[in-house]
Amino acid sequence: MPLVNVLVNNHAYTVACDEGEEEHLRELARFLDGRVRQLVESVGQVGDARLLLMAGLVIADELSETVGRLDELKKELSSLKTASKEGEISQRSEDELADALEKATRQIEDIAARLARA
Repeated sequence: MPLVNVLVNNHAYTVACDEGEEEHLRELARFLDGRVRQLVESVGQVGDARLLLMAGLVIADELSETVGRLDELKKELSSLKTASKEGEISQRSEDELADALEKATRQIEDIAARLARA
């Protein structure tokens, strides 16, 4: 299992990860470090544990909002798909109705022609 050294708030941490995940872990650490640095700018150095907790909470809040928005978008997509299917059903029903109307028209014209000959 590979070990990766990452730097967060100027402190080095060694973290284990799965084979092939090293660069992804480094990217995540850079992201976390960026959030911690933003917090340091606004609240100052209040200790690594507190900064990491605050950064984790900020990220968790953003993730929660994103998941909520994703759920809304999934519902909207499902609604659009349902409306589209209903539209297709309606279009299909209209096509079937038009075919039936044309067939009925031909039958009426045939009957009218027979009556005219009689």
